[in-house]
Amino acid sequence: MKIITTLTALTLVISTSLTLAKPPQTSNERPTLVLAIVVDQMRYDYLTRYGSEFKGGLKRLLEQGAVFTNANYEAAPTVTAVGHSTILSGATPSVSGIAGNTWYERSESKNVQSITDDNVKPLGGGTGASPKRLLVSTVGDELKISGKGGKVYGVSLKDRAAILPAGRSANGAFWFNADTGNFVSSTWYFDALPAWAEHFNAEHRADKYAGVEWMGTKLPATSGAKLNAEIDATPFADQLVLDFALTALKEEQLGIDAQTDLLSVSFSAMDYVGHASGPDTPRMHEMVLTIDTKVGQLLDAAEKQAGKGKVLVVFTADHGVAPVPEENIAKHLPGGRFNAQSERAAVETALSAAFGEGKYVIGSADMGLYLNTDPVAGKHVSMSDMERVAADVLRKQPQVTRVYTRTELNSSHVAGDRIDQRVRNGFNAEHSGDVLVLHEPNWLGAGTGTNHGTPYSYDTHVPMIFLGPRALIEPGQYAVDAAVHDIAPTLTTLLNVATPSGSTGRVLAEMIPH
Repeated sequence: MKIITTLTALTLVISTSLTLAKPPQTSNERPTLVLAIVVDQMRYDYLTRYGSEFKGGLKRLLEQGAVFTNANYEAAPTVTAVGHSTILSGATPSVSGIAGNTWYERSESKNVQSITDDNVKPLGGGTGASPKRLLVSTVGDELKISGKGGKVYGVSLKDRAAILPAGRSANGAFWFNADTGNFVSSTWYFDALPAWAEHFNAEHRADKYAGVEWMGTKLPATSGAKLNAEIDATPFADQLVLDFALTALKEEQLGIDAQTDLLSVSFSAMDYVGHASGPDTPRMHEMVLTIDTKVGQLLDAAEKQAGKGKVLVVFTADHGVAPVPEENIAKHLPGGRFNAQSERAAVETALSAAFGEGKYVIGSADMGLYLNTDPVAGKHVSMSDMERVAADVLRKQPQVTRVYTRTELNSSHVAGDRIDQRVRNGFNAEHSGDVLVLHEPNWLGAGTGTNHGTPYSYDTHVPMIFLGPRALIEPGQYAVDAAVHDIAPTLTTLLNVATPSGSTGRVLAEMIPH
């Protein structure tokens, strides 16, 4: 009897597994448009603070979507390029190659941006940019490889926010250039901007905001680069992005045929507002409400074009942000500002004392310092010894809580807690620094305003909401632990295509009807 019971249980397990393994939709239910919406620097708690005031897209997402209330980035640094490269690749920096917004590239002996590409030409203004430094595929890439995908586009105010989610085989990525007032691109995608993009640029839409006031700030009264740059920290910048995205949606006829197109739209103005004044201001409150409106307009336009039930949406952010330290102090909470230059000088002094006068620190980015492999001419100095001395002196600096060396991160010696694991996930052996420094929570190196980049919850905890046909997604709130790098494998499962090459996430099966 016991044997029969065991076999019966085993049969049930196998049967259940086979059921769960089936694709979650039939061919008739496959979406014709994937819409990825990202809001730069949007903390998760903005949804709970201001949710009662939502009337547009955020209200709909919260009421009709699958809302993951405990979604985090599981890698640091939590910055724009890392976030945007993770969302549709499922890969953390350790695999993706995108170690930060910028880093010191040893092979080029200079600082580079995540999208720097000197081998392509800019179109419409700016400098050459492409996804060549992204070492993994994205959802859009896998759609194309499968033969089920059509067109893939990325649009944002920022170059890295347009380029990285769209992937290496995208049909196009477009970003705003303040010098020209154009939405620009590069020859990675095409030899010339599409005619509809040229027409859009010819309308000089940024000019209509000359002299306009928002929340006590009046924009420059005349058109030009100064106006274009100052628009960044207003909702008018997001309006420009929305207008361009809606034009791309229409002109490229996204979502209207049997193949699945993908459009990634990233709104960046909240990041500029947040850096300047922090997360707890009337300006940020107003920014969140304007995002609610714009997301609603984008959802409506996508569904109107592709058809009801044909749009698969994911909504998230690239990172959060820390409170302003001075405001924390006023509330008797921890926080303050440290001097990054003093820390760097202390490292130089300690290394010179240990190994002789030389140039030891050759670069810095986000959490990391980059050490010179040949700091003293004619004298071989072990890199691991330099790392050790640098780490020892950094651990003695005020508010430094943890220091990681390249040697340690390349070994198995950093197991630790969730904070340690996030640092390890964010460490790329080729591009990250040689010594990584983590300060106490709410301590910032920025001289004014606030910043992000740490593995702490205020930087990692972001919205993550899926919206789509009920055959694919079960609406509701899900309080399980989830990660942003779970988005890509979940989308590819819903689309019945291969998981992106560097993905380390899991499928969010909780929200998939069975």
